[in-house]
Amino acid sequence: MPTRRVLDGNAAAAEALRLARVRVIAAYPVTPQSPIVERLSSYAADGTLKAKYMRVESEHSAMSCVIGAQLTGVRSGTATSSVGLALMHEVLGVASGCRVPTVMPVVNRALVSPWSLWCDHQDSMAERDSGWLQFYVENAQEALDSLLMAYRIAEDSQVLTPAMVCLDSFFVSHSPQLVVLPDQEAVDEFLPEYVPANLYLDPRDPLFINGLVPPEDFSEMRYQQKKGFERALEIIPQVRRAFGRKFGRQYEMVETYRSEDADVVLVTLGSMSGTAKHVVNKLRVQDHPVGVAKLGVFRPFPVAELRKALKGKRVVGVLDRSAGLGADGGPLWLEVESALSGTQTQVVGYVAGLGGRDITETTVRALFDELLQIRDGKRSGPAKRWIDTRENAMELRTVGESE
Repeated sequence: MPTRRVLDGNAAAAEALRLARVRVIAAYPVTPQSPIVERLSSYAADGTLKAKYMRVESEHSAMSCVIGAQLTGVRSGTATSSVGLALMHEVLGVASGCRVPTVMPVVNRALVSPWSLWCDHQDSMAERDSGWLQFYVENAQEALDSLLMAYRIAEDSQVLTPAMVCLDSFFVSHSPQLVVLPDQEAVDEFLPEYVPANLYLDPRDPLFINGLVPPEDFSEMRYQQKKGFERALEIIPQVRRAFGRKFGRQYEMVETYRSEDADVVLVTLGSMSGTAKHVVNKLRVQDHPVGVAKLGVFRPFPVAELRKALKGKRVVGVLDRSAGLGADGGPLWLEVESALSGTQTQVVGYVAGLGGRDITETTVRALFDELLQIRDGKRSGPAKRWIDTRENAMELRTVGESE
């Protein structure tokens, strides 16, 4: 029978890998992800999880070991965050290019510099084109459930693509919440034992893996990965429906909240979604037609589902927790703007919550107020895209001036 326990997001992620029966864990600690691999190391040590635990010298080595282990035919896993994910960058491409369907919780933390231990999405957004599926979660329960679903999606013979499940540091990773833990038998029925396909390491049937590919073949191999992402757009809803039937919790690629009759909708990722829903409830009492569209899947980007969810909306706001430096807006806004091109919907992008700054009720209310003004023609666009920065932002630190 399922059990109810108070777990933070890190603990929920560790429980998901335990329930998935990973057989090899290779890990290097990095704040704020460390409790995931610490918990898994304890499980491997006391026999709760029958797995080989490898304490490696870096995140680069961790991903290398996970790839090698999974190629031998066992389900494997690791976890990381921020600069750890950045150090993995080279090997992330090996996993995706070799079609190794491993799954990794990523605890979102800002990248340097300046140094930060706190949340934003720049680390995973920097890897959005690395060939990995990307799922973003709102809370600890969704972290556990999404990891279990991610293994089944990634391992599907028509997908064979690694996946990262992204949870906001501290807001989710260290926030104690009531979590329903499914029993092992039910998980085993939903997620059968891993069976390797495509590339594998077997001395009885030698294969050459990750070799040098000439220009004559490279594009076609990339195209195969593209087709895997396209197939994932079909497999993800199927797996999520199967999960809902099995465990009673249903997840959508695009979750809408009170948006059916809304003129203004805010698109969100991760833990900010709960605050946005709360603000919507308050504004609805005041008869403001507003709603939320939460993306649970960022890669592959669910263009068709998003267009359907936002069809006929007059104004759509997009809230990025990543700076998108050098672009006209954040990466989520760029995707939504592209997805809604050719429609009559005005798409407005905002950036907030960088480096762990809380996306508060006040911030979200100000954002909705502005979007309603845009709808009414009282404003043509945002007063400022970086909606939660202080007015003296340029005075915080001067460069090239002596005190």
